[in-house]
Amino acid sequence: MIVGISGDKVASQAKFRDKLALPFPLLADTEHKAGQAFGVWRQKSFMGKKFMGIERSTFIIGKDGNIARIFRNVSVNGHADQVWEALREL
Repeated sequence: MIVGISGDKVASQAKFRDKLALPFPLLADTEHKAGQAFGVWRQKSFMGKKFMGIERSTFIIGKDGNIARIFRNVSVNGHADQVWEALREL
């Protein structure tokens, strides 16, 4: 199962999902509880300014319910192939 989680509001998530015709649910973590639990709600910096934000990451959860693989600071290009390869290795 694939699930996307973002700090965006539900309406923004729905618009994004519909625009890209994503076949999986997107969850709104507006209070950043999931982000904090997974350690991806972090201090970031851009142009000398520091702020809190989501570190784009992918987690593969094994059949046993434990985290089997983590990809941090994900770049969109080529990432799907990385995930498929990791899934094949499990």
